[in-house]
Amino acid sequence: MNVMPGYLQGVQHTAYNPLTVADKKRLLREMLFARRFEERCYEAYMERKIGGFLHLYSGQEAGVHGVMEAARPGYDYVITGYRDHIHAIKCGVDPKLVMAELYGKETGASHGRGGSMHIFHAASRFMGGYALVGGPFPLAVGMAKAIKMKGGDEIAICFLGDAANNQGTFHESLNMASLWRLPVLFVCENNLYGIGTRIDRSSAVLDQYRRAAAYDIPATQADGQDVEAVHQAASYAVNHVRSGSGPYFLELHTYRYRGHSMSDSNMYRSKEEERKWLKRDPVHVLRNRLIDEKELALDDFKSMDREIIDHIENDIIKFAEESPFPDPQDAEQYVLAENDPYVKGGSKN
Repeated sequence: MNVMPGYLQGVQHTAYNPLTVADKKRLLREMLFARRFEERCYEAYMERKIGGFLHLYSGQEAGVHGVMEAARPGYDYVITGYRDHIHAIKCGVDPKLVMAELYGKETGASHGRGGSMHIFHAASRFMGGYALVGGPFPLAVGMAKAIKMKGGDEIAICFLGDAANNQGTFHESLNMASLWRLPVLFVCENNLYGIGTRIDRSSAVLDQYRRAAAYDIPATQADGQDVEAVHQAASYAVNHVRSGSGPYFLELHTYRYRGHSMSDSNMYRSKEEERKWLKRDPVHVLRNRLIDEKELALDDFKSMDREIIDHIENDIIKFAEESPFPDPQDAEQYVLAENDPYVKGGSKN
């Protein structure tokens, strides 16, 4: 495990409860499920069953799983950008609803109105994926402000990529979060690229956690390919935020194994770089560690993989394909405020 030294201000001394073997086995299953889910999304897109944009999370699975394992999924408020399928699932959204949303079906998490980039599920406190780069920053600060005003012990967690940190909303949001000592955790999933532009061509500061120092926000960075390292760093961060000590910034070094989106030829990355990061596959890192510790047999892993693939195909894909499309006459439902029960105070559908 590799938790890198950062601008910590003492929070690293917080007691840490490491993951149990049972926890690690469960997380291995969840991350393997996430990988196979995203791979099946890729196939469905190529079959033209998923339309619009599609941004896959393959290679970055240790990020949201490690962070949310330290938080309280379904209780804490989570918001992210457009690479959002697995974040929604880890927060408790039924994978069937996520896949149905990608298919544009009425049974989807956003009733087929949002698609891949705009999954939303209030009941799980997953407050959405957003297409606007940097857009979730101020929304996360607003959630944290509301939590503080209501006296709750929830926290807001904002996941975004490294390129979003060059937006003005990053600076405005971190400034206000620090000024008001809000319960918000900013998680930077640094996969080195903003679409096709490498970080050293777009950011004067390569270590993104250092940027939080300008707003007096404690920060650190961790190996985003190792779910145990992420969990350890996130545990310190979550404890800091939930204790009322104000915001925290966590940078995770990670890598996406596919292009930015389905239209990305991925020609701007060298094969040598890709091979280097494939050796740090987060699923394999945890699998190999459990095997080395005699806690897992390779045959059991292969059996689990087959079960997951079967479940995705025969339950999740089947549900999405058999679900109906939204009625065109109801196109404005869940979209305009006059038809929104949350706004009008009516009963929830």
